[in-house]
Amino acid sequence: MANKKVGLFVGSLRKESFNKKFANYVKSIAPTGYDFEIIEIGHLPFYNEDFDTGTPPKEYVEFRETVKGLDAVLFFTPEYNRSVPAVLKNAVDVASRPYGKNVWDGKPGGVISVSIGAIGGFGANHHLRQSLVFVNVPTMAQPEAYIGGVAKMFDDDDKLTDENTQKFLKDFVKAYIEWVEKING
Repeated sequence: MANKKVGLFVGSLRKESFNKKFANYVKSIAPTGYDFEIIEIGHLPFYNEDFDTGTPPKEYVEFRETVKGLDAVLFFTPEYNRSVPAVLKNAVDVASRPYGKNVWDGKPGGVISVSIGAIGGFGANHHLRQSLVFVNVPTMAQPEAYIGGVAKMFDDDDKLTDENTQKFLKDFVKAYIEWVEKING
């Protein structure tokens, strides 16, 4: 039996992105039977409905095929101006179109928001959830994951050193896998 594929979508393009560091940590603790893979989104042209009436950009076609082949999805988002970064919203839009061909449909999801601030990206987390409801990604409600104060959680080798956060993420991943199994049967 093949491993289940979980796509990790990182909403920060910054070279030293804390969200990408957390995604890499979560990838490193993926349980047996699951392949966690970071899916790049920074190369996608901004969604334009005109592309759906002709030949869509190859980046759209390839991205939609990648998402279609996933068993589950997990989003990592910073908070920009109390909302989701444009690059992450764009990825949601690209894979939900053209109308009637939403490749997110029914894939169990989860959201982890990561911020240097104290509230851990709460606003972005909930804005993303609004879009995920519309594209029919059943998103795990509990435990919620708002990770704040992240600037001092990694060493010079990008290793997560905060033991409480390590434990929280291990518990989160365990709950997320239970959620995926529940939704996927």
